Amino acid sequence: MPAETLSIYHYLMMRKSQRGPSPVSEELGPYCSDVDISPHLRLLYLLLGWCFFGLGALGAVVPGLPTTPFMLLALWAFSKSSRRFHHWLYSHRVFGPPLQQWCTHRVIPLKAKVLAVVMMVFSFIYLAFFTQISLWLKIAIAVLMLYGAYFILSKPSRVSDTKSKQPFAG
Repeated sequence: MPAETLSIYHYLMMRKSQRGPSPVSEELGPYCSDVDISPHLRLLYLLLGWCFFGLGALGAVVPGLPTTPFMLLALWAFSKSSRRFHHWLYSHRVFGPPLQQWCTHRVIPLKAKVLAVVMMVFSFIYLAFFTQISLWLKIAIAVLMLYGAYFILSKPSRVSDTKSKQPFAG
């Protein structure tokens, strides 16, 4: 390795070690990472984050389109691309509290559970009786929807007293 390349590498590593521990972990939630990625991949994650955010914001006003799952995906994408946008979304006045509940306690509010399952049922009824797709595809979609409903219904609806004292660690 050339001497100047080695010195640049050592300089960058020294600067990274001088920053100390990341202040992000407690303030921004458990998913904001310090992983250094390529600028192209960072841009891709940033664009994905904004696309998911747009779909989630649209879901806040369009009945049947979910908000929180898209916001969770946006939060994940921002955690890979931008601390600033991750912090902004995680602490947002409207969208932040459900994200914080999920990230900290793995809680899905009862209203969200009911809406999700009802929308799955109506979607499958429409799919089964009013579309002309093959039977195997209907069965595959039904299995995926049943798994989604099981996952949603298996999560707690509110923070228990013991969980409210301990944030999610894994």
